[in-house]
Amino acid sequence: MKTQSRFAFAKRAFLNPVSTRATSYIQAHVETGPDGPYKWGDNMIILADCKNVIKLEFFLGNKAARRIALAKINLLIDILTRFRDALMKEIALIEKEK
Repeated sequence: MKTQSRFAFAKRAFLNPVSTRATSYIQAHVETGPDGPYKWGDNMIILADCKNVIKLEFFLGNKAARRIALAKINLLIDILTRFRDALMKEIALIEKEK
């Protein structure tokens, strides 16, 4: 009997307005078991922009892998946050020139 996958987290969002017809999106999920945590689950972030797709996997099968998975997502969040801050500053400078 095959068990159905369950997700502790599952989200997909389009990154551009519908009017652009651009197919950019982010999809993320953390798989869990029917009766509790599942260390062999499929945990992934998918980033897609037009024809480019990046899949980032977060393996939780052993203690070292769990530490690496957390460090990986924390680094991604840190870099994306700093990128956003730099982008906001650049936008403000461009708008100020007008």
